[in-house]
Amino acid sequence: MPIDTELYELLGVSPDASEDEVKKAYRKKAKEHHPDKNINDPEAGQKFQEIGAAYEILSDPQSRAAYDSEGLDGLTGAAGPHMNAEDLFTQFFGGGGAAPMFGFDFGPAGSGRRRGKGEDSIIPYDVTLEDLYNGKSVKMNMEKEILCGVCKGSGARGNAKPKSCSTCEGKGWTFVQTQISSGRLGTSRIQCHDCKGHGEKIKEKERCKKCKGDKTVKEKTRQEIFVEKGMADRQRIVLAGAGDQEPGVPAGDVVFVLRASPHESFERSGNDLLAHVSVTLSEALIGFSRILITHLDGRGVKVTSPPGKIIKHQDSIVLRGEGMPIYKRPDQKGDLFIILDIEMPDEEWLKTVDLHKLAPLLPPKKEDVDPRPAVVDEAEFEESDIVDFGEGDEDAWEDEEEEEMGGDPECRTQ
Repeated sequence: MPIDTELYELLGVSPDASEDEVKKAYRKKAKEHHPDKNINDPEAGQKFQEIGAAYEILSDPQSRAAYDSEGLDGLTGAAGPHMNAEDLFTQFFGGGGAAPMFGFDFGPAGSGRRRGKGEDSIIPYDVTLEDLYNGKSVKMNMEKEILCGVCKGSGARGNAKPKSCSTCEGKGWTFVQTQISSGRLGTSRIQCHDCKGHGEKIKEKERCKKCKGDKTVKEKTRQEIFVEKGMADRQRIVLAGAGDQEPGVPAGDVVFVLRASPHESFERSGNDLLAHVSVTLSEALIGFSRILITHLDGRGVKVTSPPGKIIKHQDSIVLRGEGMPIYKRPDQKGDLFIILDIEMPDEEWLKTVDLHKLAPLLPPKKEDVDPRPAVVDEAEFEESDIVDFGEGDEDAWEDEEEEEMGGDPECRTQ
């Protein structure tokens, strides 16, 4: 029985799971917690990395055996044939040890391994299609944590020094037992509740007056971001090192995730745009030459249809080079596709024309269906709404279900 089961719990499998079960569980969890699918969850990236690190250990027989016998401490020198535990976590966390994987931050009195950098700040930012077409510069006021300038991030007053936490003995974590199944207990690590995972504590009277022992204080900053031409929905703008600071590790990043709102006139797909434009019946028959659409940069786009071309309802045309600017290549653009909807004249227009004179100018009417049916019934012409199509079918289904169940429950023989 493994002495530490937290890696198995991360993947949602039991310690005796097969290699195939571990692999399937990893794929499911990785898909569920992928940062691109959880852009509003600031912890999604960390969770995704934890799952990946757990799979790296449990998918290798050598590192899994070491973990089962000695827990995380047994991974040093056993995380695969060419990688020790330190290297493994460096790969995922940029220099951290086991600590960041489970939210720990071992202090100087602990193992000495720390996270590669602080947590990133994920901020959703709403943009319009016009912003993504034209580009945009935005300045905003923000607030972040910085190291206290008085105590230099120690949290202590003067020459006072933090003391090792007696609860966790300076490790930053404690063991806890959890029940896996009836009669089976698993042991895992949790962050020390007393020192918040730092492995050290400062007496209240020795705490820095400015930060009250927290080691950091809040600072207001002004940041500027650039929405570049051609950027896409959910694309990220990263301000490296602009995130919260914490002692002993480089500051994290501030990551803005773009959220494009739907546009009333244009639809985007990659670098192409799509729009619907109405043309009159006369334009469909004899052509047009006019400003067909107002573009996202305010330009009017004039289009001339070829002479002798009859436009049918929902015909499409393409305007090359009138689509979205290509990201990092703004001088190049995609294409603009336009679907032409024919706007039929209304009844008021009919009142202004002589239908007897108009009829010979139009294509002839269609004849009766051929062959002509032997029986012909006259049906009334009535306007309708297509949404009414199929109305009442649900009632029929309900009747069928009742028949299968033996009719109305109130009418069944008791």
